[in-house]
Amino acid sequence: MNSVLALKLFLVPSLIYAVTLAGRRWGPAVAGWLSAFPIVAGPILLAISLEQGAGFAASAAEGTLMAVLAMISFSLAYAWASARMGVAGAMPVALGAWALAVAGLQSVRLPLPFAALAVVAALLLAPRLFPALRHASASPAASGSSPALRRGGDLPWRMLAGAVLVMSVSAAAAGLGPRLSGFFAMFPVMGTVLVGFTHVQAGRDSAVQLLRGTILGYFAFAAFCVAISLLLRAQPVAVSFFCAFVFALTIQLLAKAASSRRQAT
Repeated sequence: MNSVLALKLFLVPSLIYAVTLAGRRWGPAVAGWLSAFPIVAGPILLAISLEQGAGFAASAAEGTLMAVLAMISFSLAYAWASARMGVAGAMPVALGAWALAVAGLQSVRLPLPFAALAVVAALLLAPRLFPALRHASASPAASGSSPALRRGGDLPWRMLAGAVLVMSVSAAAAGLGPRLSGFFAMFPVMGTVLVGFTHVQAGRDSAVQLLRGTILGYFAFAAFCVAISLLLRAQPVAVSFFCAFVFALTIQLLAKAASSRRQAT
């Protein structure tokens, strides 16, 4: 139990730290791409597998896969609402969109292959649904980090918020059953923390760029969920998570390379 508690308290805040520094170095789009990797849901699913068993976590991973659709709703809702509202107004709208999507998806039961196809189709469509930005933002790497992006005083608060949210979500998930546990493993922890701070410090356009970046990263996240759901039913927990991580990283790098080639042409 002590190791599981340490996982919840230290792993996710450390990953938030790394993603934040990457965003300050290479820009919000890269931060969004990295934050969509299973750096929050992955540790939560691992904790669930250690506390509730591999079969429970395998079923939860199917719910987490479908929750990608709810995260797309969160991202689009924030991107559009933030055009007329500040963070304090747009964030509740986005969280409400996530909750409504989860409520609707609870009644949808798709076999794993069809769920994966539905998620991939939504991810291919989603980038076209974002609002146009008022102006393109240069990346910090290209033009020098702005003072807002260089500020470090908020970083401990980001890490604390991540730890509190992960502890809350994983504690609540334990009594909800595997499917709903999987949905709550995909609670928009990174979205709430990173997007909110990015909007306040660097402006709305940077926040929307970050959200666009998450869409590209969710291809790897979906691959991770599919792998976990399949592997945990046949392999030990450590082997399952290691193989799922490698698979997701491979998809992440391929998706990034494909995106870079598309932008270059």
